[in-house]
Amino acid sequence: MKLTTKILAMLSAVALLAACETAPGGKGDANGNGGANGANGNESMGQIAPGVPDRIFFAFDSSVVDSEGQATLQKQATFLRGKSGANVTIEGHCDERGTREYNLALGERRASAAKNYLVSLGVEASRIQTISYGKERPAVVGDDESAWSQNRRAVTVTTN
Repeated sequence: MKLTTKILAMLSAVALLAACETAPGGKGDANGNGGANGANGNESMGQIAPGVPDRIFFAFDSSVVDSEGQATLQKQATFLRGKSGANVTIEGHCDERGTREYNLALGERRASAAKNYLVSLGVEASRIQTISYGKERPAVVGDDESAWSQNRRAVTVTTN
């Protein structure tokens, strides 16, 4: 009887420890894929390669790539031109303000603006897919400019 109690206690301890485990790096996308960025509300700044940021940010209600975004996309283009087998998806995101439909369209314009800039820098358009998540996948939850500014973004995710 004592052996059964010990075994049950050990199994309980293992189950408790397993329940505390987090995903590797706390990252992954909403489809369950691991990656440099997640869409689970706990998204952190990521990189598509060492020294190559994975996201750019936008002003309110804008899909214009600013100078800081251009610098990031230039780094991404350099990486992608040097790695001809790499394909990417650019995810367009918005803050929580506005309707779902409006933000899906704005997210698509943001993803397309990033794609078009990469193409202008010599990355083949066929290697870049776009998708809009609108306001459905915030990187930061909050009702203030600090959160909103981090949610207005385009994130580049390597797909192979």
